[in-house]
Amino acid sequence: MSFSPMKLETAEYEFLVSPLSTETKSFTSEPHSASVRVDLGALSHPGLVRIRNEDHYMVAKISRTLEVLLDNLPEGELPQGLEEDGYSMVVADGMGGMNAGDVASMLAISTGLKLADKSVKWGLKINEREARELLERMSIYFQEIDRRLTRKSEADRRLFGMGTTMTLAYSVGVHLFLIHVGDSRAYLYRGGALTQLTRDHTVAQALADAGQIKEEDVRKHSRRNTLTNYLGGHEGKVKADVRWLRIEDGDTLLLCSDGLTDMVDDAAVADRLSRGEPSQQAARGLLDMALERGGRDNITIVVAGYTIPEPQAPTRAGAVRKPKDDSPDATEDLPTIPGPTVLE
Repeated sequence: MSFSPMKLETAEYEFLVSPLSTETKSFTSEPHSASVRVDLGALSHPGLVRIRNEDHYMVAKISRTLEVLLDNLPEGELPQGLEEDGYSMVVADGMGGMNAGDVASMLAISTGLKLADKSVKWGLKINEREARELLERMSIYFQEIDRRLTRKSEADRRLFGMGTTMTLAYSVGVHLFLIHVGDSRAYLYRGGALTQLTRDHTVAQALADAGQIKEEDVRKHSRRNTLTNYLGGHEGKVKADVRWLRIEDGDTLLLCSDGLTDMVDDAAVADRLSRGEPSQQAARGLLDMALERGGRDNITIVVAGYTIPEPQAPTRAGAVRKPKDDSPDATEDLPTIPGPTVLE
């Protein structure tokens, strides 16, 4: 992977796709976040050509719990426990051919986690206002990561010029948030169809977007790995693509570095995910395919399979409550990626 000498302003736009930005069906309730089951799997491999693995990943569960230990209220007046769960998944691919790409990807993830730890809000209750604030915080985190990587690079000549991609998914209940810089990708497999949820920040993709080459030629273009947007070179001015959508029962989320997608096309990825395997087994199968086809780069894969129950009827003291009026309506139907849009 390399930097682009072209002045493509990919880093200067931000788009947001929200369940509220398209025509949607209304809903009155949604399953409690703690009732959503997520089967997780993840693997990283240096590949068959490179000696050093410059990819890093992290998968984390975020929880908020309340357990009533003692009380003298009438029976049934209080729930005995409340719980909210969220899941964070991130893939970062250090710049190949640059100094300390492995350091850059590692620092990007660890810095992001430290920033989140300092936040007074962790985004475990979602309505439109909270979603906007969450996406804004995530964008600010990416800018701070970029700033710190830039400063680290300038302060240590051994790290000069380091950079990384980063694609992060955060799910809470039926809500999925994505924030993305570079060409590591996020996909959603639903009902037999695989949809790419992120847009590559590469010269080849920019040429296709501008109509100078065909979309089908991007995969084999000589500049397909030349990044136009990345963390570590903008002194905090980077802008990430963000997306908010609603996930459904049976969905599978895939995050991966380009070591997978350069070797395995979307049809083969979809075929593997269609088997309904446990997530770790699916990740292993995808990794094996990439290695069998050459394994020319580091390969990192995160797979998350979602089991989402039907929402329960609200009860007087139950854990499931009807959302307020400002809760988001039901989901967009997946998933074409429109042009840049920013919530005002």
